[in-house]
Amino acid sequence: MVGLLCFVVVGLAASVGLVRSQRVAQSGADLAALAGATALGDGFSACDAAAEVAGANGTDLTECVVAGRQVRVAVRVPGAQWLGREVDVVAGARAGPA
Repeated sequence: MVGLLCFVVVGLAASVGLVRSQRVAQSGADLAALAGATALGDGFSACDAAAEVAGANGTDLTECVVAGRQVRVAVRVPGAQWLGREVDVVAGARAGPA
């Protein structure tokens, strides 16, 4: 019974870690896309600004695409480990004028 309880507790801890990583990834992607769109509107490099903001928020920028006046980004965050496997969490966002 104790073994089963320990297994459930470890599983819940891994789930909480994954949810936290997803939230960090999504907020990092949102902020990076907004920074990229703002830089693009000001005449600067959108992807450089997006990469800087993504790094400052603990995420790795994996993709940055400028299409017209819109910026689309994807970021990656290392997730929790479960049964010896590490799961990377990926999130994306898009920003630009309406």
